[in-house]
Amino acid sequence: MTSPGSDSADSLISVAKAVRTRGLKGEIVAELLTDFPERFEGLTSLIALAPGGDRQEVELEDFWLQNDRIILKLAGVDTIAAAEAFRDYEFCVPDEERVALEPDQYYDFELVGCEVWLINGSRIGKVQSVLKTGGTEILLIDADTGSEVMVPMAKSIVVEIDVTGKKILIDPPEGLLELS
Repeated sequence: MTSPGSDSADSLISVAKAVRTRGLKGEIVAELLTDFPERFEGLTSLIALAPGGDRQEVELEDFWLQNDRIILKLAGVDTIAAAEAFRDYEFCVPDEERVALEPDQYYDFELVGCEVWLINGSRIGKVQSVLKTGGTEILLIDADTGSEVMVPMAKSIVVEIDVTGKKILIDPPEGLLELS
């Protein structure tokens, strides 16, 4: 997902990314970039964000889920060529419309860029990305030593997350940081 911020592309949450066209009526196949596909229910418009940063509001005429993707039908986009113009666009909603999470749940973009510190005060590095494993998520950290470190987001290891302050405090078991 795109990170929130001021009145720019950063103030948007990406919920889908156009991959290709489908059919002859201007339908767009898109990868879901949200863990909440039900959020499309009741949506009447999206913000189409071009790879170069230009954006435009588009009317969502219809949508449906197909396998692990979503098919979007935009109003006024009725041909293959018109749909093709949206290839690689991200479809977004304003940050204020993001789905509220439970306490102790975080969006990946909130964790990326956080500084990671040991409970003894030693800095490890910054979160580069969050790996989805189907189980416990893994923080991929660019360590200050120049290596990559993987830290499971287990409550026994990640003891504090402050997304506002962009800081994560960890208490890893002995040897974990040397495994990466």
